[in-house]
Amino acid sequence: MNSLANRIAVSIKEANPEETHSVEVMEYSLGIILNTLLIIVCTAIIGLFLGHFAECTAFLFCFCILRLSSGGFHLKTALACNIVTTLLSTILPTFVTLSTSALWIANILSLIIIITFAPNPDKNARIPASIYPLLKLVSIAIVLSNFFLHSAVIGLAFLIQSLTVIPWTRRRTQ
Repeated sequence: MNSLANRIAVSIKEANPEETHSVEVMEYSLGIILNTLLIIVCTAIIGLFLGHFAECTAFLFCFCILRLSSGGFHLKTALACNIVTTLLSTILPTFVTLSTSALWIANILSLIIIITFAPNPDKNARIPASIYPLLKLVSIAIVLSNFFLHSAVIGLAFLIQSLTVIPWTRRRTQ
């Protein structure tokens, strides 16, 4: 994906050198877009193949929506992120079912984790600390929504995403 993003960025820069950002900035942005698109397309195709398109895409959508407000752990490479996210979005909604009581437990655990640890933005994110309380409230509201929706797929997505918010290693202060 990185080489494709680079080729596209170079082509854009050559087509309009005066009114475009640097190749590096465009390559970074295109890399994010292409990796996200790859996850969506792979999840959709695998979901269709497994006969669980709606569940797989709902899982991915809900996982991403909560991740936007709560942050969470990042894998070291985009490829690892693509593979893990696609696998989670296809395997869990296809092969894991939650009973009513298990769904309640998943919802409660997700809520406790989000209340305790969210938001946990990436260290490179330029999010002002002043909006952290708003991000926490949005994250809580998102998780609370499944107490009314009662969706096992959404409950799984929120539980998995909330686990990424827990700071499993100590942060170093600088």
